[in-house]
Amino acid sequence: MDAITVNGVAVDGAAWPTPQLAAVHELLRQRARELGLLAEGASEADAERAIERTLAEEVAVPEPTAEECQRWYAANARRFCSGELVCARHILFQITPGAPVAAVRNLAEAMLHELRSKPERFAERARQHSNCPSGQHGGNLGQLQRGETLPEFEKALFGDASVGVLPALVTTRHGFHIIAVDQRIEGRQLPFEIVKDEVAAQLRQRSEARALSQYVRVLAADARIAGVELDAATSPLLQ
Repeated sequence: MDAITVNGVAVDGAAWPTPQLAAVHELLRQRARELGLLAEGASEADAERAIERTLAEEVAVPEPTAEECQRWYAANARRFCSGELVCARHILFQITPGAPVAAVRNLAEAMLHELRSKPERFAERARQHSNCPSGQHGGNLGQLQRGETLPEFEKALFGDASVGVLPALVTTRHGFHIIAVDQRIEGRQLPFEIVKDEVAAQLRQRSEARALSQYVRVLAADARIAGVELDAATSPLLQ
């Protein structure tokens, strides 16, 4: 892998789930310094707080209108069901500071390939390799409903009607997940008036992702970045 630099500053891509995330984090850290929100030699915790403040001050997120909310609800009604449940298991390959991310990802990909063809081995592999306490129980997470997991995990669980070992790794801030959906329990459709606040929150989240993406592109356009290419899919992972 080529060395990653942002405006001449070397970035350790191996410490992040993706090299894009590593570069974006450095971009934002440097912007916080420019704004006087971060002192030289500040701790990592101070840097994270300064980045959050930078985004709060510089990224404007428009509020969705009532009409936009109603259109979104009509196009995504299946998302808003009461009692919709998924029975699922997972194997977590955790990413910790200093972990060899590429090696962890390769191991997870190899195990995913194995379990797609031999799903009966899932519980055994979870007990052997999962970094989640659920691994002791074969990776079993029980019955899950919307709002109980991280957004990336929820999208994989409820994105379609798939059952079995899902075909792709799911990446969250915790690491890489292999997910198996064992059962789906359909729920009752909720009317718009009951879920309008939730609809607005989801649209606001999408607006925030777009605004972050645009903000990162503006910063990247004015920066000297080597060793990695940034794209629109990078910034939502900042959340």
